[in-house]
Amino acid sequence: MYKCKYMSTIGYLVTGGAGFIGSHIAETLLKQGESVRVFDNLATGRRSNLEALQGQRGRCEFVEGDLRDMQAVRSAVAGIEVVFHQGALASVPRSIEEPVSSLETNINGTQNVLLAARDSGVRRVVYASSSSVYGNTLLLPKHEAMPTDPMSPYAVQKLTGELLCGVFTRIYGLETVALRYFNVFGPRQDPASEYAAVIPRFLTALLEKRRPIVYGDGEQTRDFTYIANVVQANLLAATSPAAVGAAMNIGCGERVSLNSVLRIAGELLEVQVDAEYRNARPGDVRDSLADISKARKLLEYEPKIKLREGLAWTLAYFTALTV
Repeated sequence: MYKCKYMSTIGYLVTGGAGFIGSHIAETLLKQGESVRVFDNLATGRRSNLEALQGQRGRCEFVEGDLRDMQAVRSAVAGIEVVFHQGALASVPRSIEEPVSSLETNINGTQNVLLAARDSGVRRVVYASSSSVYGNTLLLPKHEAMPTDPMSPYAVQKLTGELLCGVFTRIYGLETVALRYFNVFGPRQDPASEYAAVIPRFLTALLEKRRPIVYGDGEQTRDFTYIANVVQANLLAATSPAAVGAAMNIGCGERVSLNSVLRIAGELLEVQVDAEYRNARPGDVRDSLADISKARKLLEYEPKIKLREGLAWTLAYFTALTV
């Protein structure tokens, strides 16, 4: 079992820090020698993700708690300078099937974090939002000035979190930055979950010599973003003066179909891909592409790892798990 020492003063809190994105943010901070507190209820986060936090330069503390528990959140936020709020029930299908628990975590939980941050003197909250807030837009790429049109409870919840961040900045002076993630993928993403993202499902199916399942015709497109790019964006968002109060896209600015992902994965594995196609799922967006010019301007963000390289790194991770 992973254990960290308790610290009375600490620089960073990562909510959802046992999850896919949160654990990568925490690991990077620790490698830089920072002190980090991880807060997670382990509903979707995994203790195995916390193992990467051991033996790093920085000091770490793990606190098991729920975003819906205000007292637990206040304790987690105490003494923190910057909060990376990654904690969420992050799934469109899950939000449709479990709208109440999804809302309580993603909206009420976010409000709890903002209230606790305001009251304890946190300098900045960096909030994990989603490209799903745009919905099915005819115009591509998607840019922050266009109207939002959420198509699922999850998308509504993420947009509400953004609005709460903006209100807390304007009314209370709490610095907030909202990052709209576009289809993040990489090592530690759970392929076994009922709500798993498409890339880990595709890769594990191919490694296990199963037919990958595609919902729809496979020509729907996404702006797939490797995890290291998202970590970079979060760290920049924690310090950029120009970003305060803003919401911005974090992607690669590249539009790729699901069929193309399967083709590239097949090339990397040197296998012939034979996918199984099923009906499209409700709430899924047809096409997505990020305009990242705002993040480039406000954060000096530049995605360094493109799809093929990211797929190769992710394949190496999942291949090692099967050995």
